[in-house]
Amino acid sequence: MFYWIYDLPAWTVAFLFAAVFIGVNWFGAIFIRPFLRVFFRGQDGTNDIVGYILSLYSVMYGLLLGMLAIGTYQNLAAAQGIADKEAATIAALYRDVGAYPEPTGSTLQTLLKDYTRYVIDEAWPLQRKGVIPAGGTQRITVFHSQLAKFEPQTKGQEALHAEALHQFNELVSVRRLRLSSVASGGIPSIMWYTVVTGAVICMVFIWLFNTSFIAQLILGGLASFAIATMICLSA
Repeated sequence: MFYWIYDLPAWTVAFLFAAVFIGVNWFGAIFIRPFLRVFFRGQDGTNDIVGYILSLYSVMYGLLLGMLAIGTYQNLAAAQGIADKEAATIAALYRDVGAYPEPTGSTLQTLLKDYTRYVIDEAWPLQRKGVIPAGGTQRITVFHSQLAKFEPQTKGQEALHAEALHQFNELVSVRRLRLSSVASGGIPSIMWYTVVTGAVICMVFIWLFNTSFIAQLILGGLASFAIATMICLSA
């Protein structure tokens, strides 16, 4: 969806979220609130009724924001764990192939460094936008073909080669988890739609309060700012 926000500094994104939510709230307070108040004009206890319903709704909406925050934190922790494990596997594999006789060892290390630089410099920025590049697969395939060509000559080389193959298989598995998290590690779109819709409903309740215009702008702006910061944090 809005992957472009990840190319901006955090403070800029927070400012944009706050500006949009407060802007929508103030727009409604100026142009929509007068029409909504027509239905409640002259009725006693309007603020009490609206406040009671808003309190009940705020509890449910707060639970939704809490679930969203927990889900995003779990996704972040899982993605970080996968990336750390892939990095550790690459480091172990790099040390193993470095013990191969020349020129096989240097060739394998060069291929592994090329793969790592590609993941950091090219694949990672694309993954932040939800794109899974194909260049990593090509580099992994070339590395495996070179690794499979090696013929151990001693018992030590056999043990080393077996460990290198084990580390390579581990790298392939962790890499697959990383690529899978690009497509499935985000929050479902339906949940984002529900959160945004809930924020609008919360603003409508605020517009229904019978207060002065200045108080409406201040209280509505503060509530919108709080909601915006929570949603921005999760985003």
